[in-house]
Order: sequence, then structure tokens, then C-alpha cells
Amino acid sequence: MVAVVREAALFSALDNDAAGNLLRSMTHLTPARGEVLFREGEIGDRLYVIFEGKIKLGRSSGDGRANLLSLLGPGDMFGELSLFDPGPRSATATAVTDSCLYGLGHSDLRPWLRQRPEVGLSLLRQLSRRQRRSTEVFSDLVFHDTPRRVAKVLLDLSARFGVPSEGGVYVRHDLTQGELAQLVGASRETINKVLADFAGRGWLRSTARAVVLLDVERLRRRAR
Repeated sequence: MVAVVREAALFSALDNDAAGNLLRSMTHLTPARGEVLFREGEIGDRLYVIFEGKIKLGRSSGDGRANLLSLLGPGDMFGELSLFDPGPRSATATAVTDSCLYGLGHSDLRPWLRQRPEVGLSLLRQLSRRQRRSTEVFSDLVFHDTPRRVAKVLLDLSARFGVPSEGGVYVRHDLTQGELAQLVGASRETINKVLADFAGRGWLRSTARAVVLLDVERLRRRAR
């Protein structure tokens, strides 16, 4: 168990004993599929590390439109901004599948930050990577066409959730077509057309809440 959560930035700078001690100070949660952990605008002071399952982070507009920001899996961490600046949550976190998480509150983390400065540095590196990723996503939306964005998202999901299968890589993302469209930044109709085009070229095969990548190299070329 420690080996999985140590993939998170919170644990990466610690040895096994220290990581185990920190884990024991955390709260164990098992949200069911569809359960909301926190909502955009709520006051929060706790981060979460995923041990099993998938969590999606999303935002919504005043007129009800939804935007999926990211899909997270085992070893990923979310809610860390609240540890440095407790305040309104910037997104809604929802369990996409039955999941197992560990939560750590602001007051519990403070002693670790004082005693182990490397924990704070690891968290800052994580925040920097998130900022860099956000900038990249924004640039993709402005400068690149939808097929390229679809290819990049599929490759990213494959790197994190893909497993080798006969003839390709099976990627169980557990998202609806609408949620996948939100992640790409396009309409569901456009996503369906792009996926159908990729399938017609023999690059992939779509299934319910999953995709099989049949020609990863062609997808990589399309994503450049």
C-alpha cells in the first residue's frame, strides 16, 4: 500500500518508515462511484491521495455547463492548494469508480512541513507541474485542432491507465463520451466524429467507457 501512495509528491521525498508514519496519520475514505468528495466553492483544508479507483475534477458555469479538468488515478494527489491557502475549492471532485483514498488535513501536515522541509518542496514541485500542464492545455485549446487534442488526451490516458492487450493497449478511462469531450475541450458530436475517423484509419477501437489503441505510433504523430 505504501508503495502505491508513495508515487504521490507528498511521499516521494520520504523513506519507507517516514512514509508509513505519515500514512497512519491520514484518514481512510472509500467513496462509491458517483459520490462527491467536495464541491467547487466549498471551504477546504484537506488534500487526498488516491490508492485505488479514479477521481474526476470539474468546474461548472452559472448556466449549467460543465468542464472536466482532469481524470486522476492511483498515486495521484488532489486538493493540495487548500493546505497552503485554506479557502474555497476551485473544482468539484467526484469518484468515477468505487475508490480508496487517504486524506490529510492542514493541521496534520504542518508538523511534517516543519520537520521535513523536503515534503514542502515536493508539494511545490507538484504544484509547478500542475501549472505547467494547465498552460499546455490552454495552449492546445487556442492553437491546435480537435483531432490533435484527442490524440494527446488518449495518449495521456494510455500512459496512466493503459494495459497491454491483444493487438494494442487497452485504456479503461471510465468516462462517458460527454466527459471525454469535456476533457478534450470539444463537443460530444465532434469527439464522436474524430474517434470514428481514427477507428476508420485503424488507429483505435472504441468500447463503452474505454478505448483500445491499435496504432500508438500514428497517434503520437497526430498529437505532435
